[in-house]
Amino acid sequence: MSSEANPPVRGQSSSDSALEKRTLRKVTLRLIPFIIAMYFINYLDRTNLGIAGPGGMNEDLAMNATQFGFAAGVFFFGYLVLEVPSNLALHKFGARIWLARILISWGIVAAAMAFVPSHGWLYVLRFLLGVAEAGFFPGIILYLTYWFPTSMRARATALFMLAIPMSSVIGSPLSSWLISSGNSIFENFAGWRFMFIVEGVPAILLGIMCIFYLTDRPRDAKWLTPDERNWLQSTMDAEEAGKAEAFHYPVRRSLLQPRVWALSFVYFGMVYGLYALSFFLPTIISGFQETFGVEYSIVEIGFITAIPYVFGALAMYFWSRHGDRTNERVWHVAIPLFIGGVTIPIALYLSSPFTTMIAVTITCMAICAALPTFWPLPQTFLAGAGAAAGLALINSLGNSAGFFAPYITGGLAELTGTQNAGMWVVGAAMVAAGIVTLVLKAAPAPDRVNPEMTK
Repeated sequence: MSSEANPPVRGQSSSDSALEKRTLRKVTLRLIPFIIAMYFINYLDRTNLGIAGPGGMNEDLAMNATQFGFAAGVFFFGYLVLEVPSNLALHKFGARIWLARILISWGIVAAAMAFVPSHGWLYVLRFLLGVAEAGFFPGIILYLTYWFPTSMRARATALFMLAIPMSSVIGSPLSSWLISSGNSIFENFAGWRFMFIVEGVPAILLGIMCIFYLTDRPRDAKWLTPDERNWLQSTMDAEEAGKAEAFHYPVRRSLLQPRVWALSFVYFGMVYGLYALSFFLPTIISGFQETFGVEYSIVEIGFITAIPYVFGALAMYFWSRHGDRTNERVWHVAIPLFIGGVTIPIALYLSSPFTTMIAVTITCMAICAALPTFWPLPQTFLAGAGAAAGLALINSLGNSAGFFAPYITGGLAELTGTQNAGMWVVGAAMVAAGIVTLVLKAAPAPDRVNPEMTK
């Protein structure tokens, strides 16, 4: 697997350099904050179940650890089945309209979870939430390839994915506060139900804004000057043409590429760790009360849950910048996976809440560092509709960990009475993903395809 990004253009004039910097700065300021807001709400709506569980939902719906794990994971059934078709639709119809459809539909379902009468209905709505959200994440990854050159791709992806730690840094305390406030405001309406409504509505509003705010391609960007539009569109067209000329994988061949499936396994390992933390970290912190004889309110649990993600956000940004600056991709994925795979099982054997949270924080930093540096890898050999399909397949198969991680972790916790066995599985999944990443580095480069053979 090549770790080289596109080399800088020799002989580039100072005026060209100034045009590039000015254009990319405008694109970053215009698109990235809005994309972060969308993904913030997206990730919050799919993971706020982790706060709702110990916040009264498990008791109200009579759910044990395994049932809670299934509720967390069933989201990914519909999400995985529709991921590739949804991303192909985005490539065909444009990001503006398709992302708006995704946001509005998932906001409606997320808010409707406030009214579930039993855990069976919770399963149904979590499944429908996955159906509604299908295609959002790989759609954004694909959208970034329309706007940011390869040399800036990891940084752009990292800025977008800052929404993951932000959703915990801000979202966990916010969700906890909403639950606490709801419990005190409403006599017969549980606080966790109030939280689902309040956190579901912003997705609908952002979906409506998406129609008027986003621009599908640089050529359509009236907010860029003509020379900025022409430079950016020609740059992106040249990169796309280079990949298409070298590989030219149609949709079917992209979906069958062994390297795509291997990268799906790598992504599975890091997502396994991400969702195990997202759904069970509040439960682990709540367990400190029994293990170490401390007491935390639901709001305090939310704030403690946020701590690892503050450091995770810093690791995500600076590690991705280092990857872009050095043009190295493979080790920037493998090293964090190995570190996180070792620290997460060790965390639960430490002797105090403080030392346990240090180990958990290192794990969170490792996962957050690996995520944005991973996505430039498949983009080195996927282009066009093949990229839409391949990126969606990697995200789809990788995110199947979103089902397995909470379900297996919850099942092992119920079977053994502790979180230890589940965290060892998390560590093993991350280490295995790191090993496969290094194996791909040593593997032969992807086959170059004669375009005439694919017509």
